[in-house]
Amino acid sequence: MVKLFGQRVPLPALIGLLIIVANLLAAAFAPWIAPFPEADVVGDAWAEADATYWLGLDNLGRDIFSRLLYGARMSIGLSLLITVLSFTIGVIGGFTAAIGKGWIDAALSRFVDLILAMPTLIFAFVVLSVMGTDLAVLVVTLACLDSVKVFRLARALAVNIGALEYVEVARVRGEGLWWVITREILPNALAPLIAEFGLRFTFAFLFVAALSFLGLGVQPPAADWGSMVRDYRDVIALDSPAPFYPAGAIALLTIGVNFVVDWLLALHARGYGEGA
Repeated sequence: MVKLFGQRVPLPALIGLLIIVANLLAAAFAPWIAPFPEADVVGDAWAEADATYWLGLDNLGRDIFSRLLYGARMSIGLSLLITVLSFTIGVIGGFTAAIGKGWIDAALSRFVDLILAMPTLIFAFVVLSVMGTDLAVLVVTLACLDSVKVFRLARALAVNIGALEYVEVARVRGEGLWWVITREILPNALAPLIAEFGLRFTFAFLFVAALSFLGLGVQPPAADWGSMVRDYRDVIALDSPAPFYPAGAIALLTIGVNFVVDWLLALHARGYGEGA
């Protein structure tokens, strides 16, 4: 039986944790693990796997295994950056709306409703087509689009927690808005927010991969799992396994994160039930 923070970890969550750790290690140490640089042409196009090229070579003669490792750094790193930025914006905005109430809540909520009314993928297409596919534009665009969903959860949590007696006592004591948010609301909303962080990371990860597959995400010669699927898709008809390596990596990490998120949600529900 494996325990983490005093809690028993079920087998699916343990598998998910191992998948996440393996991917993070691969992303962090890609330059030391990869046998070749990500953009170097090291042989003939579509050379088969052997002792030197473990997964074979791609359409330009680059090592697929090396590009998978560098792709992990780009795909996971971008998704983490987008998720952290979206959570920073969404949590601060949601808590401010819930505590500020009145016109502050109304203005922020109506703005969020306006953004949510637009199809996310189409809106991202328009912004990236107009402003370009620079990584900074990609990160800011996706983080802003994702932050509105975080805003709704954060606001709902803050409204529920803000109605409790200890928060009212803090207000009566004369504590400021920032103190109430950071010392009273955030610690009590942390568990569902952590679970939501995992879900939002998964959505950002898949969204970046989808944009790269469509040519609006990470641009060559940088390695990215979504663009690798796009580059290798034509050889599926030739029975080449190349497209399945990046596609499998995307699916595996998504499943691993969801296993862990399901466990965290179950822990939160159990703790809430016990508290009730």
